Amino acid sequence: MTEHPAPPRRSRTAALTWLALACALVVLVVAVAQRRDRPVGDRTVGEVTRVGVADGDAVPAYLRAAGDELARLDAPDGWALVSFDAYLTPARVASTLGGTSVSAVVARVPLPGRQTEIVRIAALRLPDDVVGGMAEVAARKDREAADYRARAAAPAATADPGLRRVYATGAEVAAREADGYRSGCACVYAAVVRGSPDALRALAGRPGVRGVDPAPEVTRLDRTVFTPPLPEQRDVARPPVDAGLAPGDGMGDSSEAAPTVSGPSPVARPAATGSGPPNPAPTS
Repeated sequence: MTEHPAPPRRSRTAALTWLALACALVVLVVAVAQRRDRPVGDRTVGEVTRVGVADGDAVPAYLRAAGDELARLDAPDGWALVSFDAYLTPARVASTLGGTSVSAVVARVPLPGRQTEIVRIAALRLPDDVVGGMAEVAARKDREAADYRARAAAPAATADPGLRRVYATGAEVAAREADGYRSGCACVYAAVVRGSPDALRALAGRPGVRGVDPAPEVTRLDRTVFTPPLPEQRDVARPPVDAGLAPGDGMGDSSEAAPTVSGPSPVARPAATGSGPPNPAPTS
């Protein structure tokens, strides 16, 4: 009988290779599963949406463009920036926007010849939230005025008349802002609202409403900067001229709105009394 040779055995090396590949595959599967369980990072960090008129732009052209966009709007409910033709009290804001879903209002104390800080006040209930927000701003302005007075009395300011004038002017403006907000002043000149295209178009026709700028691109209010035109801006959007200080006294200007009412004012950030360059200008 002819004997057939036994089939060749798999080498030990081949078996170890397959075992290693199997282990690697298991590790890969586990790693992918764990990665899926991890929260995905927010890819929109750093992105800011701007709605309103840019510094240096023509206000009439901005209002016409906003009106044209509103006339063509056919998106579902979305956000919009409403500009008023005058500074309104909290009560007037409530009557002008009656029935509209509101998220926030934009305000500043309109002191002639002075730059004052723009604040954004959360306002879901009108006029109560506006009144409460104004009271918070007034308290902060009181603290700013006291800080300025302390700086004006510091040795560094006493030895420098220009520096002392900067701090004294800052204290005066902050105190007047505090008085205005505490009294529920006519300071609100814009609002951030939400509604359907038909509701927004109807709102644009109400007395006191200067323009409605639809912003269907806005998905997150905390990453949106709203820059409505000031009621007194009729030609070009530019920061108000501050007549309180001579040129070179350190008063800056900005047309960017403050992100929230509770955030610290730019004027509250300098270092300890008498140290570092002054930064007294309220945001305009």
